[in-house]
Amino acid sequence: MKKYLLLLVLFLQFGAISAQQNVIDKIVAIVGEEIILKSDIENAYLQEQGQGLVSSSSDYRAELLERQLVQKLLMAQAQIDSVSVTEDQVEEAVNSQIDYMISNIGSRERLETYFGKSVEEIKDDIREPLRERLITEQMQQKIVEKIRITPSEVRKYFQRIPKDSLPEMPDRYELQQIVLRPHISDAEKERIRDRLREYREQILNGEQSFNTLAVLYSEDPGSAARGGELGYISRNQLDPAFAEAAFGLKPGRISKIVESEFGFHIIQLIDRQGDRINVRHILLQPQIAEEEKEEALHRLDTIRQFIMEDKMTFEEAAMYFSSDKQTRNNGGLYPDPQTGEARIARANIPGEMAREINKLQVGEISQPFVSHNERGQEEYKIVKVKAFYPSHIANLEDDWQNFELMLTQEKQMDLLEKWVKEKQAETYIHIDPEYQNSKFRYDGWVK
Repeated sequence: MKKYLLLLVLFLQFGAISAQQNVIDKIVAIVGEEIILKSDIENAYLQEQGQGLVSSSSDYRAELLERQLVQKLLMAQAQIDSVSVTEDQVEEAVNSQIDYMISNIGSRERLETYFGKSVEEIKDDIREPLRERLITEQMQQKIVEKIRITPSEVRKYFQRIPKDSLPEMPDRYELQQIVLRPHISDAEKERIRDRLREYREQILNGEQSFNTLAVLYSEDPGSAARGGELGYISRNQLDPAFAEAAFGLKPGRISKIVESEFGFHIIQLIDRQGDRINVRHILLQPQIAEEEKEEALHRLDTIRQFIMEDKMTFEEAAMYFSSDKQTRNNGGLYPDPQTGEARIARANIPGEMAREINKLQVGEISQPFVSHNERGQEEYKIVKVKAFYPSHIANLEDDWQNFELMLTQEKQMDLLEKWVKEKQAETYIHIDPEYQNSKFRYDGWVK
């Protein structure tokens, strides 16, 4: 379950995007061997100002500096603990941020005009700050992952909240889904394999470089522009079939064709560092024939009819038929993608699913519809509204998970605060006189 830790929310700094702002630069802080520049703080300020996030605090720039100080401590520990993220994770975050910016400013063209850069150039500017943010979030999770909460602690936590301070809970749902991914014909798979065999032969014969073919033909948007290179990653960050092939290679060698949940690949090992490897790959994804799409929709319709006629329950159908590994063994229960809770807030339901939910009452099942997973692959679903919880003042009986999460976050914040103070004591830190009288959350920055 993702935990969104309010203490250490790390907002994205755009660096070069705001380079047009005239800031007389200087070093405002040193953490270990890392520096923080005045321009880093100003860029972060402009970014948050543009999103309406700047508070009325007179010392807001000091708050931004403290976030970056904490981030430097987390990055240093992440390097020691070999915490990393995949290129796919970074690219997904980059695309999400660009989509968010476009939705705020109105259009892709207005975004490019505002920054005086193409969207691709903006992506290049935000990619590394985003990578750092993702790594620090993982490092935070590693620090707090052993925290456990007991039922008695949740009850005591609820009892000490003043009744007039209890939050109002929004409309929430319990949703179930059955997902079918269309069959891919043997002929289509063979067509993809033939293309990859051809690319592999061209590389082995010296006719083309792996980098060039990846740029030209790979269908992995996260790595194609970099010649298919993924960067250093560990085994558990990869699809199992991909990992088995990649970790079995010697540097410079090229794998045979590998089938993963993403499609078909050829892989080249670049380097190995301990339990991490750097590889490049070419990904090709089979095309789904129209008749296979129609077959998936027809099959879903038949499954829906079985459930409607009480020949099987939705839970049984999900277990027997659903292609989604994450939900089929849990009766098809679809958790909130933001919190991992069983009850999902209306605002967090993905658009394609939300449109279907709006047509349903509790207990009803949607007609089959087209959806897209997090990798952009087409799939087909039916969804059921298992339960609906209207907005209300929070109570322990209906909102146990929320209070458990609130207490967990409180404990996480306490543990992170303790961790930061320990790292402050053992790390060289220098703060510029401009900020030495600022009101920081932690007292240990100025020594």
